[in-house]
Amino acid sequence: MKKLIRFGVSIEESLLDKFDHHIQARAYTNRSEAIRDLIRDELIRVAWEEGTDELAGTITLIYDHHVRDLTMVLTDIQHKYNAEIISSMHVHLDAHNCLEVLAVKGKPQQLRDIADRLISTRGVKHGKLVTTTSGKNV
Repeated sequence: MKKLIRFGVSIEESLLDKFDHHIQARAYTNRSEAIRDLIRDELIRVAWEEGTDELAGTITLIYDHHVRDLTMVLTDIQHKYNAEIISSMHVHLDAHNCLEVLAVKGKPQQLRDIADRLISTRGVKHGKLVTTTSGKNV
């Protein structure tokens, strides 16, 4: 187990009250866990900005599968990035709309490029890249 270090933080009472309400609403058992998650989130955000580490994320797409050749175009793009796209899930939302979630891993700029290429494809109604870490440096 990693060594835990205790440290003090000075904070205005009103800000601490807001933080306590926030962590209670999110079901944290204590402030320490919430603060650790905030620190991790910031470190992951910085890692994505710096772009040097291998990171992970998901690309979520909503599209109308009736758009001519759209599924073929999306599949072709995904095959070009088979090293970075490590898994996918396809769900039929209704008679026209599909949800596709791609798990990705690689350098941040490359993952952004893949997401941009997929999201900007004609027929894609909405898309989003959600960034996280590979877990190695957190």
